[in-house]
Amino acid sequence: MGVVVESEVWEPQPFFYLLLFFFSSSSILLFPYFSSSARTKHHASSSSIDFGSSATFPRFQRSFLVLYSLASLISGLGSVFGDSEYQHYGASREQIVMCLAAGVAVSLLVGTFLGMISDITGPRKACMVFCILHLIVGFLKSVTKHPSVLLTSICLSLASSLMSFSFETWMVSEHEKGYRKDLLTDTFWLMTFSESSSLIGSQVLANFMVKDTNKGFFTPSTPAALLALLSIIYISKEWTGYKHSFSIHKYRESFYDQVLGDKKVWILALAQGFLHFSIYMFWILWAPTTVADGREVQLSLLYPCFLGSKMLGSTAIPWFFSGASPFRNDDSLTAAFVIAGLCLSVVAYDYQDVGVLLLLFCIFCACTGFIIPSLARLRTLYVPNEMRGGMISLSLAPSHIAILFFLLQGGYYRNISNSTIMAMAAIGLFSAAGCIHALKRWKKQTPENWHKL
Repeated sequence: MGVVVESEVWEPQPFFYLLLFFFSSSSILLFPYFSSSARTKHHASSSSIDFGSSATFPRFQRSFLVLYSLASLISGLGSVFGDSEYQHYGASREQIVMCLAAGVAVSLLVGTFLGMISDITGPRKACMVFCILHLIVGFLKSVTKHPSVLLTSICLSLASSLMSFSFETWMVSEHEKGYRKDLLTDTFWLMTFSESSSLIGSQVLANFMVKDTNKGFFTPSTPAALLALLSIIYISKEWTGYKHSFSIHKYRESFYDQVLGDKKVWILALAQGFLHFSIYMFWILWAPTTVADGREVQLSLLYPCFLGSKMLGSTAIPWFFSGASPFRNDDSLTAAFVIAGLCLSVVAYDYQDVGVLLLLFCIFCACTGFIIPSLARLRTLYVPNEMRGGMISLSLAPSHIAILFFLLQGGYYRNISNSTIMAMAAIGLFSAAGCIHALKRWKKQTPENWHKL
């Protein structure tokens, strides 16, 4: 008589999704009421639903968020299956790692300079190239049963580099045409919120479209290509243009003087690089860390939890940084870095209870949802928008070097364990907290900033 061994399948409770939705909705809906007293003291301040005297701002914000949501949806459709898509095309584990490493290497060698090129030629063209790259990848996957995995990885990496600065630079440049500076904070957190919701939507759309992976045409690549084409048309129609006064020579001189020559910008760039490294390693390692104890886990059910937590974290921004904020606190960003670092530290200790891991990962994602728009706000304070793209792409270069090193040593040669990589990600977050603390002390000594929010 044979023995049947039942495997334990772990999945989150349904109430957890409802809890995330409830807290996110409450954070958005209750903020105007709790900030009413603060708004009385600051008649010119704004909240997430108060746009003040900028009559045309709601239309601009809606148009931009629609475009940014489309771009996020396209990115999500391009990477929704992760390693499973590479395995479907017959790639081995080592080949998958080398493809990821090739993408990071291209981001390092080419993507580092894309921000500077975007500053000179205009963010409109950078956004168009982002859409064209996804259009190419979607077309190749749709018409070819076995597309070049290396080529798609390189294209997606370049598109990710472009997205890290192009849309933000465009949005801030439009704000500088006459909108109130304090409204930027609202748009920053709404960008993070809409990006996370679009990534969840990409998972839903992908699960709906893909019924049989052996049928190559009706895969997420087809709607991704169509959405990329729609975005190109949308950009061409809605964008009014971007005026430039920089020549290459003048831009180089200004960049050396106002970015490379400013220690505050260096500190901010280091914090951005540490964050990028930690987030990248999290998305690489969360799945193998979760199933490390041998239990079967519905990983597709955890992905929305992480993104929902990120959405929840982004809704905390107006509570701390809006002009009508009842809990305004400049130390909140430092605390968010520390909390995120502590979460990864516990994971690095090789804790393997799935429920606790889910909680720690959700707290980490909530912290990143708070940190990302907070850093965008600091970039507006210290970095001239004419050099914003160059600063962002240059700040990611050290993190790309570290990512490439750990991908090869940990993923390909297996000389470094996953727990060690996770510990390095935690150290990076603690280092970023130190950078923000140093920046705050420097701000007290030199209160002059490029902008005032």
